Amino acid sequence: QVQLVESGGGLVQAGGSLRLSCAASGSFISINAMGWYRQAPGNERELVARVISGGGTNYADSVKGRFTISRDNLKNTVYLQMNSLKPEDTAVYYCNAALTRPRLDNYWGQGTQVTVSS
Repeated sequence: QVQLVESGGGLVQAGGSLRLSCAASGSFISINAMGWYRQAPGNERELVARVISGGGTNYADSVKGRFTISRDNLKNTVYLQMNSLKPEDTAVYYCNAALTRPRLDNYWGQGTQVTVSS
């Protein structure tokens, strides 16, 4: 059984910072990709940032220059450093991982709330 454990959400004022963490645990052969998605009320779930196997990264245009994703391969953990937060960043943030067990499957965390006040 694979589990993604998320932490780091909370309430901050505009311009503040938060750091999200997602740790993958369980039985799997490799992590092919890990990333963060978010969903605000009434909106579709959207990709925020992800790390691809080999270290490549992708960011949504709305967070480029403000958010930084990183991965600790030894700890099977991905981090999202969020700086210069804006009210429009308010959403539930979900960790996603593509894991080989041995087949490639997608897994989701339960989500962590990020609220940015104006």
